[in-house]
Amino acid sequence: MSHFKELFDTYNWEETLQSIFKKTTEDVQSALAKEKIDLEDFKALISPAGKPFIEQMAQKSQLLTKKRFGNTIQMYVPMYLSNECQNICTYCGFSMTNKIPRRTLTDSEILKEVAFLKDKGYDHILLVTGEANKTVGVNYIKNAIQLIRSQFSNITIEVQPLDKEEYESLIESGLYAVLVYQETYHREEYKKHHPKGKKSNFDYRLDTPDRLGKAGIHKIGVGALFGLEDWRADSFFTALHLQYLKKTYWQTKYSISFPRLRPHSGGLEPKVEMKDADLVQLICAFRLLDEDVELSMSTRESEIFRNNIVNLGITSISAESKTNPGGYAVEPESLEQFEISDERGTEEIVSMLKSRGLEVVWKDWEHFEKV
Repeated sequence: MSHFKELFDTYNWEETLQSIFKKTTEDVQSALAKEKIDLEDFKALISPAGKPFIEQMAQKSQLLTKKRFGNTIQMYVPMYLSNECQNICTYCGFSMTNKIPRRTLTDSEILKEVAFLKDKGYDHILLVTGEANKTVGVNYIKNAIQLIRSQFSNITIEVQPLDKEEYESLIESGLYAVLVYQETYHREEYKKHHPKGKKSNFDYRLDTPDRLGKAGIHKIGVGALFGLEDWRADSFFTALHLQYLKKTYWQTKYSISFPRLRPHSGGLEPKVEMKDADLVQLICAFRLLDEDVELSMSTRESEIFRNNIVNLGITSISAESKTNPGGYAVEPESLEQFEISDERGTEEIVSMLKSRGLEVVWKDWEHFEKV
């Protein structure tokens, strides 16, 4: 199978959702008793029938994470380079229709932001832009990577989906990983939320991890934005996507993020609410499905939630994040992409992690294992 789309097209959203809701207590117990679970077991673990077993899932998830990652947790930080965007996305503060001041960082501004982050100890950076091909296309991204590559162990990007050749040229420039979220795997709902711009092409976005795999990227991050559609079905398709990618591009590493819809200017209310307990259930289910996958938690979540989830399966965490270009040092007051919930500083997060018996890692696992 040369593309995930071929596998994806064999599934029906409604049937998938119903099959998750039909899972029974027996299915959950059977999944928990297994050494290695499959996608049907994963459905059981994220189903309503799995709810009473969250404690058991959490214990198992914690043990598996410890076995594979030890007591370590990796720190990363996002840096927004631009809020210019040619897409209309109903849930995003950067959407083209929002009347906000647009800004794209210059070389000297990028270096000013980097100096602030290096001072905090960060060695793992995530560069983020809106999707605007003219202002923040491949050449802009390539320049930013080359500008800062000597200062970080690895550089990850979360930008518009690109072609395979474009990814290859960025990898040559020092790119380590790419995060690309499908937002929702529900084709019709996706159309509603992305009415205009390049992002409205569902299939091109769905195909992005395949292009990355073929380009030979070190790491791919996938996920869905919870709140646009039913989180259980979106999570199943994320798991299906992950398993396909691991089998097809087995030399690449993978991570999963769990963004929930957060308030922003122009606000969209979540269609389906994902409660804290649901998110715990999901994170643990992913760890039981795959003990090697990196599970990442951003500052979208609250202090209390993040304090409690770090011991249950998460392997990387951000701190002190700003979701506006120049937000650290250049122009701290500019408009954010979405509101942050956990606003604690880096030092405070580090001491919280240490108080929970975790060792903070600033480099990537790959570098960490070589040291």
